[in-house]
Order: sequence, then structure tokens, then C-alpha cells
Amino acid sequence: MTFATVSARAAALLCALCTTCGVSRAADVPQARIRQAVDAAIQPMMAKDGIPGMAVGVFVDGRAQVFNYGVASTQSRQPVTDGTLFELGSVSKTFTATLTAWAQVDGQLSLSDDVDKYLPTLRGTPFGQLSLLNLGTHTPGVLPLQVPDGIRNDAQLMGYFKAWRPTYPPGTVRTYANPGIGTLGLIAAKSMGRDFTVLIEQRLFPALGLKNSFIDVPGARRADYAQGYTKDGKPIRMAGGVLAAQAYGVKSTAADMLRFIEANMKLVKVDSQLQRAITQTHTGYFQAGPMTQDLIWEQYPYPVALDALLEGNGIAMALDATPVKAIVPPEAPKDDVWINKTGSTNGFGSYVAFVPSRRIGIVMLGNRNFPIADRVAAAHGIIESLDRSGQ
Repeated sequence: MTFATVSARAAALLCALCTTCGVSRAADVPQARIRQAVDAAIQPMMAKDGIPGMAVGVFVDGRAQVFNYGVASTQSRQPVTDGTLFELGSVSKTFTATLTAWAQVDGQLSLSDDVDKYLPTLRGTPFGQLSLLNLGTHTPGVLPLQVPDGIRNDAQLMGYFKAWRPTYPPGTVRTYANPGIGTLGLIAAKSMGRDFTVLIEQRLFPALGLKNSFIDVPGARRADYAQGYTKDGKPIRMAGGVLAAQAYGVKSTAADMLRFIEANMKLVKVDSQLQRAITQTHTGYFQAGPMTQDLIWEQYPYPVALDALLEGNGIAMALDATPVKAIVPPEAPKDDVWINKTGSTNGFGSYVAFVPSRRIGIVMLGNRNFPIADRVAAAHGIIESLDRSGQ
């Protein structure tokens, strides 16, 4: 069963965008065509991958729309609604990157700083000599994908980092890792003088206009928290742990994530310093296979072939040491690019992508960890279809 809703701010956004000159965009896409494109991609994927429920947000033609599918819980049969909260998994890292860039814009840190400037206990160690940029671009020289088992607190984490040695020189290979970006979040919060979760929930989310996004879901919203499901259909939610908040801890709605996309495309008004920070996260630092590694975000020249997206978001790119080439000087943020990020927890899967030059974007949130290739293919098909419709 399909439920569709339309953002209340659609008309205002359409008016604002139509009076903005100088930027191309997908235009005049009939609403029925948008829903048809989304249904055609999402419904077969949900059936194929056994996804109980999904919320899919699309921004096109100045309209932010959310389409809700299936159930938030197979036990209660509660349908997915506009208020349903999904675990974002590693899409959460984009908020950590944004907070870090905001601290840099405000002069509280620099991505060129070494880690030991903020974590003096690591002075004289290889980890302490890494740059903050290495942490935010997955280029420290090989960190594990997850925080190692047995680490239960920050003191144990620092002990692990003291003993760590790079497998490759920093800045020469990319290995996707939660400990790196998680530590960057710790450092950003330390530079700003407050707890990370407090900064995200009480400063960043309000500044972005996100009213339904949380690291710690409050009691009043627990009923809206979708039940996640493992690949074999067992109910599960994330358990947390060291660096969980910084690396994969955000829960949000499709509508809130659409607003975040709009902010990334400069289509909603936010504080000027924050907007500079958001845009800075699109700076290109390393070339890794078909994609350019930004500050957590990953980008491709647009238009982009599906094969390139599948390679850049593939298992090898996530798990293997991929040689990278530093972009010197770093590549300034561009509009004619496809920018994306995937996210997974044991019970949820997410994908976010947008093309600033076309003013088009998509958010896909599901309560099952379904194949990344399927997410990417569905999103690419939807955006390609809608962009062609507006030509």
C-alpha cells in the first residue's frame, strides 16, 4: 500500500526558485510523473528485497515531496508516515562533517591541524600526527571499519590509537572507517566546548530547521521510531557504543533530510556562516576511482553513468584500500556534480543524493539493510527520469 504526501512549503519554494536566475534545473515536471517515477522504482525494489517500509523524499521543480510505503513495524502494522523516524546509519556522518566545517568557519579548528593539537594524550604517536582532513576523508592509512570490540569508553579508545600504526602513508589510500570520522566528531565538539550530541541536537539541527531529527530519540517520539529488520527478518535497532553518535547515530524523517538536501543546494535560508560551512563540505580533496572524496560526501561529474555510481558505492570501495590521488589545490565546490552518501545499520538502509545544478535530489530511508546497489540504481533511475522530464 502506498501513501503519498506533499510538503506544505512546496508552493513557496516553487515561487522562490522560479524567480532565481542563472541556475539550470529540472522544470515543470507534472506531479503525476514524479509519483509514477518513484513508484516504478521503489515498489519492485521493496518486493525484491523484502523491505517492510520506506519513506522516499524527492526534490524537483521547486517541490519537496515525500512518498511513504509499507509499514514501520510488521508486528503492529503501523504504516510509515511523514513522522516516521529511520536510522540513517552513515548518512549521519554528513552532519558530523557539517559541524566540523562550521567549527572551521568560526575559527575553532582547521582541517589542516594535527589530531594531537586537540587530543594531547596522542602526542608523539602516528595517530596524533594525522591531520583532521585525513579523518574526514577516510585517508589515515587504514583504520578498521568499526571501533574494535572490547573498547567501551574514550580512555580505551585513546589507548587503541596510541598503539595504532598506519599500514600505508596517510593520504595515499582510502579505507572507509567509522573510527576516523567518529574521532573527528569528538575533536569538533571539543573545539566548540560542548558535548557532541548536545551540539548536533541543540545547535546544528535547529540552525538547519530540522525538527524531527535526533541522536537520542525522546520518549515522546518513541512511537514514531520505525522498527528495523535484519536481512533474515528479525527485529533490531542500533545498540550504540563508542563513537556511535558521531559515525552513525542520527534518526530522522524523509522530510527533514530533504530540507538538509535543500540547504546543501543553497535553496533554504540558514545562517550565513553555516551556509559557508555546508558548502565547504563539498570541497574535493582526493580522487578515488570514479569518485571525488569530499569531506565525507562523495561526488561525481554530472551527468553520471550508473556503473560509475555502483563502483564508487560498491563493496570494494567500502572495504578495500583504494589508492587515492590528492587534489592540489583542493577542488572548489561545484554545482554540476552528483553528490551522494549511503548509510546502513543492522536494521536500516539509507541513501541521499542531489545535483545542485539541476536543483534535484532524493532521500531513501528503509527499515531493512537492503543492498546498496539497489538503492543507488533506484535513485539514479528516478533522478534521471525526472531530470529528462524537465528538459
